Amino acid sequence: MELKKGVETRGVNEEKWVHDSSVDHKGRVPLRASTGAWKASLFIIAIEFSERLSYFGIATSLIIYLSKVMHQDLKTAARSVNYWGGVTTLMPLFGGFLADAYLGRFTTVFVSSVVYLLGLILLTMSAFVPSLKACEAAVCPKPRKVHEVIFFLAIYLISVGTGGHKPSLESFGADQFDENHDEERKKKMSYFNWWNFGLCSGLLFGVTVVVYVQDHVGWGAGDIILTAVMALSLVIFIIGRPFYRYQVPTGSPLTPMLQVLVAAIRNRNLPYPSNPAELYEVPKSRTDKGRLLCHTESLKFLDKATIVRDREIGAEKQNPWRLATVTKVEEMKLILNLIPIWLAMLPFGISVAQTATFFIKQGTTLDRNIGNGFQIPPASVYALAAIGMIVSVTIYEKILVPVLRRATGNERGIKILQRIGFGMLFSISTMVVSALVERKRLGVVAKDPVKGSLSMSVFWLAPQFIIIGVGDAFTLVGLQEYFYDQVPDSMRSLGIAFYLSVIGAANFLSSLLITAVDHVTEKTGKSWFGKDLNSSRLDNFYWLLAGMTAANSILYVFLARRYPYKNVQRSVAVADCYKDGLEGSMA
Repeated sequence: MELKKGVETRGVNEEKWVHDSSVDHKGRVPLRASTGAWKASLFIIAIEFSERLSYFGIATSLIIYLSKVMHQDLKTAARSVNYWGGVTTLMPLFGGFLADAYLGRFTTVFVSSVVYLLGLILLTMSAFVPSLKACEAAVCPKPRKVHEVIFFLAIYLISVGTGGHKPSLESFGADQFDENHDEERKKKMSYFNWWNFGLCSGLLFGVTVVVYVQDHVGWGAGDIILTAVMALSLVIFIIGRPFYRYQVPTGSPLTPMLQVLVAAIRNRNLPYPSNPAELYEVPKSRTDKGRLLCHTESLKFLDKATIVRDREIGAEKQNPWRLATVTKVEEMKLILNLIPIWLAMLPFGISVAQTATFFIKQGTTLDRNIGNGFQIPPASVYALAAIGMIVSVTIYEKILVPVLRRATGNERGIKILQRIGFGMLFSISTMVVSALVERKRLGVVAKDPVKGSLSMSVFWLAPQFIIIGVGDAFTLVGLQEYFYDQVPDSMRSLGIAFYLSVIGAANFLSSLLITAVDHVTEKTGKSWFGKDLNSSRLDNFYWLLAGMTAANSILYVFLARRYPYKNVQRSVAVADCYKDGLEGSMA
C-alpha cells in the first residue's frame, strides 16, 4: 500500500515539476504548467520568423546587389555569395560551442541578436549616409571603396550574429519540451516541423515584401524594414523570458571526449569483460545530471575506457583520464557516428547552394511581368520554394505522420535518416529539371539573340523551386532533428551548428567546384561560366550536380542502413539495457 502511494506521489510530482536538469528564469526547478512546451516555444518560433525574414531579405537579393551595384561579373558574384553563405553557416560552430560550454543558449541568442542588429544598422547607414553611399549619382560604373568596406563589414557582422543566433535559438526552442514526459516528447517531434513552418513563413515575407521594396523603392528602404523587424524580435525574445526553461552550461563538451580517448588508449591492454553490464557507469545517486545511455557494440575499442583498472579503489575516486562511464563513451561514439552522415550530405548542400545564386540570377533574364504591368522582383521567385516547404511540412505533420505512426509503430512515423534520404531524391529531381529548363532558355536565346529569353515567363523556374522546397521539408527538417537528437544532451547547440555547417561547407565547396569546372572547361574549349548567363552553360553544370547527388545517394543509403541510433536508458540501472532490452530514443 505504501509502495503504491509512493509511486502515485512521485507521478504527481513529475507531472507538476520538470525534472530534466532545466531551471526557470530564477534558477528554480520549472513548474510544468507555467513554463516550456508550446507556450514558450511559440515565442521562439515567432523570433525565428523575424530573423529569417531579415536574413533572406539580404541573402536572396545579394547576388543581384553585387551584380548591379558592385558591378561584379557572374562568377565573382556567385563566389562572393557562396563565401558569405559559407561563413554564415560555419560561424554557428563557434556560437554553438559558446552556448553549450559557457554562456547558455538564452544569453548567446541575446548577445548575437545585438551583433546582428548592429550589422543591419551599419547596412542601413551604407545606403543613407552620403559619405558611405556607393556613389553620389543614381548610377555609377564603380562603387566607392568605403562603401564596399562598410557593406561587407555589415553583412559579415550579420554572419557573426547568425553564428550565435541560429544554433542556440533552435536548440533553445527544442529544450522547452521534456523528453521524459510522454506528451511533451510527442510535441517535441512536431516542434521541428512547426519551427520550419515559421522559418519558411519569414522567408516568404522576406523574398516577397522586402525584396519588392528593395526592387521598387530602394535598397535603403528595405534595410530599414529589416532593422526594425530585428529590433522587434529582440523585444519579443526578452518578453518571453519568464516562460522559458533554461539548460545550465556544463563546461566544454570536448573535455569528456578527450578523457574517453585517453582512457581507452591507457586501458587498451586490459581484458574485456565477458558481461558488458560490468562496464563502469555512474551510480543511481548521480543520475540527476543527465540521461544515461545504453551500451552499444559499435566502435568497441572505446569501451576499454570503461574497464575498472583497480577495483580496490572506488570507481568514483579514479582519475577521469583513466576511467570513463558507459554514457561518456557512448557520447563519444555518437559524435564519431555523425561524421560519415555529415560528409554524405555535402553533395546535397551543394545543390541547395544554387538556389540563392544561379536560380535567382536566371530569374533576371526571364519575363517577370504579370497583370497590369506589375513586375516580380527576381529574388521573389524564391517564395515558391518556401511555399513548397510550408505545404509539405503541413501535410507531413497533419497527414503522413499519424498514418506512418500506425503503420510502423515508430513515434516519429519513419526513422530520421529515412526522412532525410527521401528528401534527397527531390534534390536530384531539382537538378534534372533545372538542367532541362536552362537548356530550353538557351535555345530561346539562340533563336533570338537580341531579345534573349525575355519571351520566356519566369514561371518556367517554378518547378525547380517547388521541387527543392518539397525536398527541403524532408531533408532539411530531418537534418535539424537528426543533429539535435543524435548528439550528447550537453552539445545540442553544437548539434544544430553541425547541421548548419553542412550547408556552410557546401557553399565553399560549391565555389571551389565552380572554379574547378571553369578551369577545366576553359581548357577544353569554352568555359561553362561566361560573363553572363547567355554565354554560360549552366545546364551542363546542373547535370553534373544531378550525377554527383545521385551517386552520393547510394553511399548515403549504405550508411543509413547501418547507423546505430542513440539509445537512452528508460530506467536507472545500466544492467536494464541488457536485461530488459529497453529501446533507445525512437528514431
